[in-house]
Amino acid sequence: MKKIILIIVAVIIVLYAFKQLVYKPYTWRKAINNPEHKLQLGSFVFCKQRGANGSQSMQNYYFIFKVIEINGDYVRLSVIRQLSDKDKLQQSDFSTTKDAFKDLKDTIKHITITPILPEDLYKEGASFTLNDYLLDKYPSLKKSRFYYEDVKLDANATEYFSLVYSKEEILKRGKLVPWILNNSDKHELAERLSEDIDLILN
Repeated sequence: MKKIILIIVAVIIVLYAFKQLVYKPYTWRKAINNPEHKLQLGSFVFCKQRGANGSQSMQNYYFIFKVIEINGDYVRLSVIRQLSDKDKLQQSDFSTTKDAFKDLKDTIKHITITPILPEDLYKEGASFTLNDYLLDKYPSLKKSRFYYEDVKLDANATEYFSLVYSKEEILKRGKLVPWILNNSDKHELAERLSEDIDLILN
């Protein structure tokens, strides 16, 4: 009986390893060559991350990004969010809900998403809140409160490596592996901070 259990466990381990090391990379590379899922400027990147929720337990966090720059191996992402109404905070962080994450996979290509300069989000004394200034400067917000920060930074700037990921790692493994600055001011890939991509959509 113990021998049978060991055989079953071994088979499960082998099948899991095959799925993770062979099947998933194959299906990812096949999908990434499809125009609908190809990585390009303007692509939407859906990512589900596992993290602490502040009460010594773990939960899933759901993020939707837009590709706003591709420069060699550097892929810059910007989080897609919704502006809050006055005195009614829409989101407390950059993640979205599980239901919205699922729904936006089907609808995001039909939603108006406005690029907003980061400094404009703090005008009129209220951050990330829809106000007259934003409506006047970005009329498309009248159609939808969805936006992303239109970040433009020189590659030599210290803050450049914020939400910048490796293009090669995205294409080969379907992972967001961030470029970071180490203590010697040299940039390096932080594999320990990598996250799996759920979907790329154009």
